[in-house]
Amino acid sequence: MTGATRPVALDLDAYLRRIEYAGDLAPTRATLEALHFAHATHVPFENLDILLGVPIRLDLASLQAKLVTGRRGGYCFEQNALFAAALERLGFAVTRLAARVRLDSDAIRPRTHMTLAVDVDGKRVLADVGFGASGLLLPVAFDDGRPARQYAWTYRIVEEGGASLLQSTCGDAWENLYTFSDEPQHAVDYELANYYTSTHPESRFTQTLTAQQVGPEVRRILRNRTYIEDRGGESSERTLADDDEVLAVLADVFGLRFPSGTRFRWRGD
Repeated sequence: MTGATRPVALDLDAYLRRIEYAGDLAPTRATLEALHFAHATHVPFENLDILLGVPIRLDLASLQAKLVTGRRGGYCFEQNALFAAALERLGFAVTRLAARVRLDSDAIRPRTHMTLAVDVDGKRVLADVGFGASGLLLPVAFDDGRPARQYAWTYRIVEEGGASLLQSTCGDAWENLYTFSDEPQHAVDYELANYYTSTHPESRFTQTLTAQQVGPEVRRILRNRTYIEDRGGESSERTLADDDEVLAVLADVFGLRFPSGTRFRWRGD
């Protein structure tokens, strides 16, 4: 009789080496903040497999092989799924949520963003290591709209029509990032959203090449052949000459290395 396949366990030590974290592992708010910062600043946001025709798989074995062993990045479903698994391994109470992205548009979009609520030290906070360069460095508490300063950027969560809205600012004007409810999501919900996001011809992830990395002093963004550095009110950008320079920037800036001659094909190309 053949036994059932045993679920793959998270290799916590390998994950912690990947994000270069060697601090306390007790399930406290301080530990959560340190882990969040380490993950956000070490694992880049990117959609490159989509542009190589490689399926995006969300099982833990695939996530570890890509983001940990392979030292790649990923987008929200990959990054936050891995982060949630690590948090739960350490004893944190995590609720997986789904959000509608509002960045750059107030049009009603499908729930194609994965984010996390974590209950820790008697409070609920929003944790999200998968929103790219506009995303959080640290968790944000559900504090009735109280601003949370994170280096050059400030975030808050406000109520909007019965949902929660995450906003950010680097000055006087607040920018909408995404709205979400507190309804827990299941793996099958993300499988559906992930399939749409990674395959639909109207998805921005099939149309645009991107790699992004958030940091305390600078946000680095590669979008097609435009490379941007945003230092919080002061930004610079340059156009890359060709596909070889794209590969060089991916390697030198984001730590994403591909064989010479690799070509990414996006619908805007």
